[in-house]
Amino acid sequence: MQMRTEDLADGVKAVFLSGRMDNAGTQEIDLSFTALTATSKALIAVDLSEVSFLASIGIRTLVSSARAVANRGGAMALANPQPLVAETLMAAGIDSIIPIYTDMGEAGRELLAANG
Repeated sequence: MQMRTEDLADGVKAVFLSGRMDNAGTQEIDLSFTALTATSKALIAVDLSEVSFLASIGIRTLVSSARAVANRGGAMALANPQPLVAETLMAAGIDSIIPIYTDMGEAGRELLAANG
């Protein structure tokens, strides 16, 4: 599992994940992903377009990070999940906790609108 970040316009931080968010993959990014979300007030859009599999441990990482950033006055959104990943997120009801958008542009705009 790989993670890279990029600062977008208006202070939105983009996080691009790629690989499998299974036990091994999630452990590879967990510390850096948690540090990014738990230590600051930020607007974070997470691109899931290159995540091919999402296990319960990956869901836990996303939810706990979204709650951590919200506790600091920020917000997180997910963007562009592949069909299998989107199905997993919907089945788990994650869309009621973390908003899911079709692309990063929409996620960034909605984060800014909701928190601006």
